[in-house]
Amino acid sequence: METKNILIIAVIVVIIAILGVVFATGMLNGNNDNGNAETTPFKTEFMEGSFAGKVKLVDDKEKFMHSYKDKENKITYNVSTVDDSDALMDIYYLQGVMNPEKRTYNGNEWNIYFSQAVEGNDSNSDDDPMTIIICQSQGEKQGYLIYMIIDADSKINASLNTYGESYTDFVEPMLKSITLKESKNVPKIYEEFGLTKDQFNEQMDLIDQVKAGNQTAIQQVAG
Repeated sequence: METKNILIIAVIVVIIAILGVVFATGMLNGNNDNGNAETTPFKTEFMEGSFAGKVKLVDDKEKFMHSYKDKENKITYNVSTVDDSDALMDIYYLQGVMNPEKRTYNGNEWNIYFSQAVEGNDSNSDDDPMTIIICQSQGEKQGYLIYMIIDADSKINASLNTYGESYTDFVEPMLKSITLKESKNVPKIYEEFGLTKDQFNEQMDLIDQVKAGNQTAIQQVAG
């Protein structure tokens, strides 16, 4: 397979893997009207803060990726770090994840992206979509990512903007509570995609051309 297609396929795999946590952890239980009346603290090597609601850790097998679940509100949080989160968001750009809202909390600058997906990544599905909110902050030495995945059956208002309940009652309080920490041996973004540094740089050059509107690059990606 030509390397020009590796990232395009790999990013789809990453998104599917992230969404897979939702289905693997069985978020199909009933709701509670007071789900966000309490907060749950969390702490990792690279980040600490608190979630709105009653949230439990469901997966911490990977040192730099932790998954949490709010069963009552049917929300999954994936918290991770990588050396260059800006590059990762450039890759997500190819999947239509773009135009973030920008907010600053506790001196941390956050880019907040809103998107949707259906089970199985089938764009023709009649199922209601899940809402995905990605909070990304790039520090001097590493980047930080929080994926908030809201099930289609969640009772909360999961709007694709900063005015809905999902942001005002869940995302914003979380971001206001967060402390970002530098950590050692942060994963390299090119290694996460199974590429050499040179291969990854070639892919990023292609993405930069796509974002600039280069028709040849757009045709390469589409092909």
